[in-house]
Amino acid sequence: MQSPLFVGVDVAKDNVVVACSQASFTTRSVSNTTTALKAFLRTLPVQCRIGMEATGCYHQNLADLAHGLGLQVYVLNPRDLYHYAKGVGMRAKTDRVDAALIARFLAHEADRLRPYEPATAEQRKMDQLLRRRSKIVTLKTALRLACAQDAFIQTETAKVIKAFDVLLKKIDGQIAQLNRATPERACQIQRLQTIPGVGLLTASWLANLMDRVKFSNSDALVAFTGMDPRPCDSGQKRGKRRLSKRGPAEGRRLLFNAAMAAIRSPVWKDAYAYYRQRGWSTTAAILIIARKILRIALAMHKAQAAFDSRQLAERTTRAS
Repeated sequence: MQSPLFVGVDVAKDNVVVACSQASFTTRSVSNTTTALKAFLRTLPVQCRIGMEATGCYHQNLADLAHGLGLQVYVLNPRDLYHYAKGVGMRAKTDRVDAALIARFLAHEADRLRPYEPATAEQRKMDQLLRRRSKIVTLKTALRLACAQDAFIQTETAKVIKAFDVLLKKIDGQIAQLNRATPERACQIQRLQTIPGVGLLTASWLANLMDRVKFSNSDALVAFTGMDPRPCDSGQKRGKRRLSKRGPAEGRRLLFNAAMAAIRSPVWKDAYAYYRQRGWSTTAAILIIARKILRIALAMHKAQAAFDSRQLAERTTRAS
């Protein structure tokens, strides 16, 4: 059997630079258009594995075309490649160097990576709405904080913030409408919202994620979202645990907010008090609740069942 060919692609808006780890072809630039990309991809063997950085929307067409032609595609975390370049002593950063680096990384790490699976049109739309909403909330908060002490512009600031609120309300309406578009998704959102603390936005994000990525267990889901504790031990030293933060930041924000709301509910109140009594800080206890919400959501997703508060109460009683 032929060994797979590892191809790295540095993606930009107008063109992509392509390199091969085995030097089966010379590094070249290809126009980032559907016609040019298809023509190049058809020259690659079926065993080819092709990798690229996640670059907003510019990599999307290439990833979908390569997957559609039967190639194994990997969309890589730019931060991983940044640290990999430092680790192997790269001294330059150009499009050609980056393409070769991606090919090299893929040749050594492909077996540990998750292959790319295209999202459906509805999943992409939901992801876009949630990301845009998050950006608008960030801008609104920044504006309010920046102008809080300036009384002479309070009226103008209030008008802009009101416009932000109108925009957020419209996006929320689109999210709700997209959830109602299919009966299965509507039922799933309703089930997830039976978890105290989980609202429409968190339920929409969780449903969108779990529909697209088939997690084998809850540990994989926690790791995917970057809410897994990262040990830092050496010899006799036991370092402080911090979150890996390798997953989507917006997901972590939604889950943390959901956990903050959850600890005020009777269902989660005892569990939160238990972790505080054991010496965990407020933030750490909230993060533990957030991870529990993640694990419960995955179990509910697999069983197609609603939240059962009795099971949580039994676990908390046994733990205490």
